Amino acid sequence: QVQLVESGGGLVQAGGSLRLSCAASGRTFSRDTMGWFRQAPGKERDFAAAISWSGGSTYYADSVKGRFTISRDNAKNTVYLQMNSLKPEDTAVYYCAASTVVPTTPTSYGYWGQGTQVTVSS
Repeated sequence: QVQLVESGGGLVQAGGSLRLSCAASGRTFSRDTMGWFRQAPGKERDFAAAISWSGGSTYYADSVKGRFTISRDNAKNTVYLQMNSLKPEDTAVYYCAASTVVPTTPTSYGYWGQGTQVTVSS
């Protein structure tokens, strides 16, 4: 069974940091583009960051650029999202996703995790 399991969410004060992890199982994801999306209450799910299969290319939404860093460890089948300088508007459920489609677009992700809640207090 293919699974993506996020962890590392929680409650943090504005200006703080969190590191999200996404552990993949069921098959190897080392050739997939991996992404992080987020959904705030009452809003649609939005793209946050993505990383190519080799880790050589990364992509960020303007809203998180310079504050968030995506990385991956293919040996561990795990992708990370380091979030610094968090703001209340970063509050959302964060989802990990995997795409086998190249080039990858926000709609080409076929595997999704269940999400982890991140709450940033002011």
